Amino acid sequence: MVVEADGGSRGNPGPAGYGAVVKDAATGAVLAERAQGIGTATNNVAEYQGLLAGLRAAAELGATEVECRLDSKLVVEQLAGRWKIKHPALQPLAAQARELAAGFDRVGYTWIPRERNTEADRLANQAMDAQADGAQLTIPARSEAQPAAPARSDTQAAPTSWTGAKGTPTRLILLRHGQTEMSAQRRYSGHGDPALTDLGRRQATAAAKRLSAFTEVSAVIASPLTRTRQTAEAVGEALGIAPETSQGLVETNFGAWEGLTFAEAAERDPELHSRWLADPSVPAPGGESFDQVHRRVAGVRDELLAGRAGQTVVLVSHVTPIKSLLRLALDVGPQLLFRLHLDLASISIAEFYPDGNASVRLVNDTAHLD
Repeated sequence: MVVEADGGSRGNPGPAGYGAVVKDAATGAVLAERAQGIGTATNNVAEYQGLLAGLRAAAELGATEVECRLDSKLVVEQLAGRWKIKHPALQPLAAQARELAAGFDRVGYTWIPRERNTEADRLANQAMDAQADGAQLTIPARSEAQPAAPARSDTQAAPTSWTGAKGTPTRLILLRHGQTEMSAQRRYSGHGDPALTDLGRRQATAAAKRLSAFTEVSAVIASPLTRTRQTAEAVGEALGIAPETSQGLVETNFGAWEGLTFAEAAERDPELHSRWLADPSVPAPGGESFDQVHRRVAGVRDELLAGRAGQTVVLVSHVTPIKSLLRLALDVGPQLLFRLHLDLASISIAEFYPDGNASVRLVNDTAHLD
């Protein structure tokens, strides 16, 4: 498939938007279109956002090989590896592009003159025009079998993609908190309330810088514990969004095992600890079971799907709630809790569609911590 992408800014920085078109490489038929206003940004940021939208659309259509065509020499040369990426605002965008590109068998980048990029340019300008009028234009993917339609708002359903999912998904960006003294010592840390260490604060800042590229984020919601609130505050500052809290995102209550290491808990209650690991319905002494955590996290997910349908939300939480959300997206059992590792300050992404489908886009990404 071919991705043609463009972005623009009226002011540089100023009101910005992007457009992207996915075409069949053999016939030139338009398979998908994307466009969105992204608030205030530079031309280069908008160009990158257009490319990211085009790559996501190509992935949803099942592409294995993609040729990306842009009239931005900078984006093409940077992603081709010939130019260094010095500007801090572009580094996380380039990292996202490389992550998306890794999902294809082959991705190429070609510079084209502006006069050969008119379709993507038109979409970008439509998005900026709508934004100037106080509206938010979002054009999601459309299949080749469907005729081109007028621009639609992001509250309208997108047609069926190759996955069978319908509608605009609610995207949950799942961020684990940064390091605390308890996590550094590998101790059970549930409802206890340690603060971030100096390293934890640096991890939160790095994650916030990475997430600042997600200009479509509408909310940052955190567990009310100190370590998650501190991490969320860094993210909120980077995005210009005041964080909210949700009790449903708090970590498992480990009860009497709070503050113990795995070995210490096993020595204290050997039989119960073994049953707790084998059976998700068994609670920790004076605490919660994994089943209880899963049910309350599912309630948070349901509230988000009802109240923030089609939006992108950052959730700052802990290991078990994040794993529970990934379980829900993957529709798998509790064995995932013990087979999936989540690093401190790692990022995962799950999307939930209005028709009941879901897709996991990213798991335990820590590239921003390198």
